[in-house]
Amino acid sequence: MSEPGKEDRSITVLLGPRATDDSVAIWRVCVANQWPVHRIQAWRVPEELRSCPNSIIIYGEPLFAEAVADQMDLALLEPSIDWLTTVPQKYLSRQIEFMTLGSARLLDSPAFVKPADGKIFEPRVYASGSDLPSEEQVDQDIPVLRSGIMDFRLEVRCFVLGRRIMTMSPYWREGELARSADDQWPFFLREETEARTFAESILSDADVPFPPACTLDIGKTTDGIWAIIESNPCWGAGLYGCDPSQVLRTIRSSIVPTSEVTAAHRPWISKRRSASA
Repeated sequence: MSEPGKEDRSITVLLGPRATDDSVAIWRVCVANQWPVHRIQAWRVPEELRSCPNSIIIYGEPLFAEAVADQMDLALLEPSIDWLTTVPQKYLSRQIEFMTLGSARLLDSPAFVKPADGKIFEPRVYASGSDLPSEEQVDQDIPVLRSGIMDFRLEVRCFVLGRRIMTMSPYWREGELARSADDQWPFFLREETEARTFAESILSDADVPFPPACTLDIGKTTDGIWAIIESNPCWGAGLYGCDPSQVLRTIRSSIVPTSEVTAAHRPWISKRRSASA
């Protein structure tokens, strides 16, 4: 698929009603390139857009993206919620388990625990399973990822299209956002070269499964070890210092009309949409 340019009017970008820094950056690059862009109020797609012949790019929080995709009969592609457990351990540098919250509550060793899907409770290090949210707060059947504890001093986001890095940016450094005083997201010294080399080693490994487009977050520990943090859908990911035009190009390959879904797409269709895709 060619990169959208000023001469390409075949895309229409749909944004959520809430104006965030990221959605404003997306809006500005659309205006600069004369790509049609609309904010969808109340998550209802106007009738004239539902029959739009253009490729649709959705950018916004997951619930918004899912609601719009449902109205427009689109399939959202994303890494599976257990994706980390399918990755060779050499890229993780820790053990990661996929289980229910109820099972994680029974374990008594410290671990980093996060919901496998969504933001149902705070992802962080829990001293033991008994410190996790109780059944009165969160249902015991929700899936979680439980992993060994890593101390990342630098975290980097990559937008990936066809196993190629389209744009990348640091987003977390030494316990805080990697944004500088002049509102930039700079790499320091050899950070960018190291991050790119590590990410490309993952992307070139056929044993690591990837959807057509996604984000890949990687990090460097205080011991100098690089490891995968996670992979997420690109249609709802924060930009940080990433190039919005390259982000849009990436997102374009992560949203497919359900009539065009192929066998290659099916493993990556959001499970919230898979029943109808």
